[in-house]
Amino acid sequence: MRIVLLGAPGSGKGTQAQRLAERSGIPQISTGDLLRAAVARGSELGLKAKAAMDSGRLVDDSLVLGMIRERLAEPDTRAGFILDGFPRNLLQAAALDGLLAELKQPLDAVVQFEVAPAELVRRISGRRTCADCGRVFNVLTSPPPTGAAALCPSTGAPHRLMQRPDDNEATVAERLRVYAEKTQPLIAFYRSRGLLRVIDAQGELDAVTRRLGQALAASSAERVRRSAAKGAARPKRAARAVKRRSPTARATARRGKAARKKTPARAVRKKRAAGARVRKPGVRRRTRR
Repeated sequence: MRIVLLGAPGSGKGTQAQRLAERSGIPQISTGDLLRAAVARGSELGLKAKAAMDSGRLVDDSLVLGMIRERLAEPDTRAGFILDGFPRNLLQAAALDGLLAELKQPLDAVVQFEVAPAELVRRISGRRTCADCGRVFNVLTSPPPTGAAALCPSTGAPHRLMQRPDDNEATVAERLRVYAEKTQPLIAFYRSRGLLRVIDAQGELDAVTRRLGQALAASSAERVRRSAAKGAARPKRAARAVKRRSPTARATARRGKAARKKTPARAVRKKRAAGARVRKPGVRRRTRR
């Protein structure tokens, strides 16, 4: 299944994407993770991305799309993928449509996470990220596990939790403003395509997970229904095409065409029989001066 998760910073889409990836076996593709990996490598693109991320601005579309293209070319995305954090504006959405059409991997569903603004600020202030594996936790809503599960899969040691630079209060306000201006129009964009599902992303983590599962199941059922309806329509169209090509249909069409050609001549004869003057085509009527 190919999914896009939409929502403001702190709406929980990253946490739910991780859960969904573990349950379904399809990869979570977070543009934030891709960009942070580029920053960690110290590449030229990574340095450009860092400047934008630290100030709360969106990273250049062409840069993000190129990274998405590379990630979708990897083998683990063949069964599907979960896009988390992309697209973020209408231009990115149109570019993604073009890319997925080229790859013949159209989206199956887009889920919008709805959370009140005050709750968003509270959540973001509690968010922590493992400096080694990039896994996201929240000291308020989804704290790091304890015991053996607390070990980082990258190092085998306990997670080294840090607050991202773009999670400080000043940057959060700017990110929410950018989201309202640039990202919210995507809701109408995907709704018009019949892909959008909206869920209440507030409350307990497990409750949100259930709502997400229900939304995806409903989307899958709707897709199957549309596919069945489209398949049922194909035999009818084929039958009409065969009927149009049959000798009887062609003969009927010829008679109708001949009848249409005769109609003007019959009308002319009737007018002449009634004593009316009939002007020949192409002959101008003379006017006296």
